[in-house]
Amino acid sequence: MLLGTVVNALLILAGTMIGRMFRNLPEHVHRTIMHGIGLVVVLIGLSMALKTEKMLSVLISMAVGGALGSALALEDRLNRFSENMEKRWGGSGGLSTGFVAGTLVFCVGPMAILGSLDSGLRNDHSILLTKSLLDGFASIVFASTMGWGVLFSAVPVFLYQGLMTVGASWITAWIPGDVLEMIIQQVTSTGGLLIMAIGTNLLGITRIRVADFLPALVLTAIAAPWVSF
Repeated sequence: MLLGTVVNALLILAGTMIGRMFRNLPEHVHRTIMHGIGLVVVLIGLSMALKTEKMLSVLISMAVGGALGSALALEDRLNRFSENMEKRWGGSGGLSTGFVAGTLVFCVGPMAILGSLDSGLRNDHSILLTKSLLDGFASIVFASTMGWGVLFSAVPVFLYQGLMTVGASWITAWIPGDVLEMIIQQVTSTGGLLIMAIGTNLLGITRIRVADFLPALVLTAIAAPWVSF
């Protein structure tokens, strides 16, 4: 049942290992690659963000979620965790950035949700296996510039997709198909905004505290069936 999810996590780990082999590139090459990744991440986020038909709902979720995340100091907590892990791994920055970027890109989107439901309900892993290949290649590129943090994103991917796969029958029994589609659309759109923020941070345009906005993903999923604008 969990074949697709396990393969997905393993390819992220393998991609990270391969990507770290290219970490010692010249500084100007490293910077150019980082800017290229930033532009692509912005494009990915923009394409996801535009899927919504409920702009005001996304706005409210982002505002309230950002306030909640800021009150909980999620960005600061993640940075402290990142610093502790860097001391153990001997890294030099980038764990939190790579972790958040990898987690959002690999977890947010219809392929993760629909693929997990297909794995659980029909034992069909084709969507997740396709996603696994895409995530594997992306992790190579991300890890080459963002560091070991990308490797740790395999954990939330495994837990997120694994729980949905195991609970697929319960999810489809309790959530009607049209409501589930609406939730996927809103979470994808809100996640797209956060991915765009990561991209603009990588380009040096902004210094947005992306982790503080993570509660917005939960709020937009809860609000999706109830807010019609």
